[in-house]
Amino acid sequence: MTQEQKIIHYLNRYGTITQRDALNLGIYRLASRISDMRRDGIPIKSEPKEVTNADGSKSRIAVYSYDRR
Repeated sequence: MTQEQKIIHYLNRYGTITQRDALNLGIYRLASRISDMRRDGIPIKSEPKEVTNADGSKSRIAVYSYDRR
């Protein structure tokens, strides 16, 4: 199964995917794979989400999902 197929399967099952989810799938460059998928015509959107790190600081991550517009 290709990395793109893993992402599609994950999105179909869970609705969204983040870099942390992708790491569990063995995908280390999620943003690159998303870019490739968009280039191939797969409608994927990204939404920023603020998360709290273990040390209490804040970071922003991307949450990817199908663009159903």
